[in-house]
Amino acid sequence: MAPGVRLIQKVSSTRTFARIAPHVIPAMDRTVHRLTRGKVLLSARMLPGLILTVPGARSGQLRSTPLACMPENGTEQSWILVGSNFGRTGHPAWTANLLAGPGKAVVNWRGRDIPVRATLLQGAERDAVWQTALKFWPPYATYQARVEREIRLFRLERQGDAAT
Repeated sequence: MAPGVRLIQKVSSTRTFARIAPHVIPAMDRTVHRLTRGKVLLSARMLPGLILTVPGARSGQLRSTPLACMPENGTEQSWILVGSNFGRTGHPAWTANLLAGPGKAVVNWRGRDIPVRATLLQGAERDAVWQTALKFWPPYATYQARVEREIRLFRLERQGDAAT
């Protein structure tokens, strides 16, 4: 575990963090990502991260959101996204966008745009991935305890030519 990770996990579990972080962290990530032409994502210094771009569920306009992710199996073929919304009440908007257009998403992973298909995980599969997510980032348990909704989990799988 990287130095300071436990401290950051404690801080990220607080209600104050949940109020402030959604406004600050994505804005910083988007700016740095744009300025470095996709090479740097600040929040990825703590957790792996990507930029998800998907058409808005209602507007159809492309929406780009920096998100923490769990790469699966050490490959660049699939990722898990956790719709925790920092433990706030509603589902994050990007989850509705993925539900509306599961095959229209693109991730920017390590500076490369990769078309993906999103699948909402449910049942036993969701339960197993949730346990992995809790080991990956324990504050997810605090976020879930804070809200009545079930936190959405998505698997994003690379579409098209895997060599791209």
